[in-house]
Amino acid sequence: MTATQNPAADIVSLRLTRAMIEALATTPGPRRLIDCDADELDAAGLDLSGWEFERCSLRHANLRGVGASGSLWQSCRGAFADFTGADLGEAQFRGSDFNNAAFRGAALGSARFNDCKLTGADFSEARMMHIAFAETLLVNARLPGASFHRQDLVSIDFGQADVRKCDFRGARFEGCSLRDAQQAGCRFEGADLRGADLGGRRLSDASLFRGAIISRAQAGQLLAELGLEVR
Repeated sequence: MTATQNPAADIVSLRLTRAMIEALATTPGPRRLIDCDADELDAAGLDLSGWEFERCSLRHANLRGVGASGSLWQSCRGAFADFTGADLGEAQFRGSDFNNAAFRGAALGSARFNDCKLTGADFSEARMMHIAFAETLLVNARLPGASFHRQDLVSIDFGQADVRKCDFRGARFEGCSLRDAQQAGCRFEGADLRGADLGGRRLSDASLFRGAIISRAQAGQLLAELGLEVR
């Protein structure tokens, strides 16, 4: 079977090339690719709107500037994939590993990341209005200036991430970590941080959480630096 024999059929277990993707993109409608090898694929600038990728490998794939609004990425592996400047509006990433991927300057409005590994991923200058993460690793990720205003943040690990100037106002943290995150300029007014690991913070950092709700145990962690015990 080739990618062009039946453009309406699922594309299964193929080694993808740019020529194949271009051929598929010339026919109307989205495509569903399953168990395909797209490592180091150059698909830059192509229209993948509404396409579905299931259990595909996209390591080091060049996806710069792709139009992939409404796309689905299910159980994919895409270490170091490059989505710089891509349109990923309303895209869904589920159970996927895109560690060290680049989303710089991408349009990610209403995108959803669920049960994903995004360690070291770069979201700098991305447009992230209404983006949502759940049960996701963002360790060492770069998300400066992102807005999580009034979001319910569940099982998200921001450990050592760059979240400078992020808007966490009114957010509720459940099973999350902000341990050793870069938080200069963040806003936490009205945020409920009782479900967050604030480890690595010093008492001098307490002003970062002005207006937020923290637990007695968390307050004790901040005061422990001075040798004080909160009971």
